[in-house]
Amino acid sequence: MNEQVQSDSAVLVHFDLKLEDGTLAESTRRDNKPALFRLGDDSLSAPLEQALLGLRVGDKKSFSLAPEAAFGPSNPDLIQFFSRRDFSETGVPEVGTIMLFTAVGGNEMPGLIRDVAEESITVDFNHPLAGRTVYFDIDVLAINPQQEDKNAHLTG
Repeated sequence: MNEQVQSDSAVLVHFDLKLEDGTLAESTRRDNKPALFRLGDDSLSAPLEQALLGLRVGDKKSFSLAPEAAFGPSNPDLIQFFSRRDFSETGVPEVGTIMLFTAVGGNEMPGLIRDVAEESITVDFNHPLAGRTVYFDIDVLAINPQQEDKNAHLTG
């Protein structure tokens, strides 16, 4: 089979996602749970889709994506300041803790505690990889695999 990844392909891959310093941010290999990327459904950035086009089963590829092509730039509007009183029920968190917050509409969203000062606590609601260049190492396992593959999980 000599099929190539097309603009409307589903691609089963193993990948490692690393940061500038080589830190492993995510890996499908770690738990042996490949990811299924669907091209053409707007779940992937255009540069990520471009990097996958033309690949064949068995191909390995390494590439980087700038913040705008990966998890977006860091948005200063998503950094919020709370009073320490807002944490009276949960207790004052430590810097680096990720907590769930309930938004106005009732949706929960994770926030990273960036700073704990005498009167305020700074919470960053940006994606943890926003503003970062990311490095992919991808192995193509299958192109347009059967949907019954229970070992895959959707990523996007």
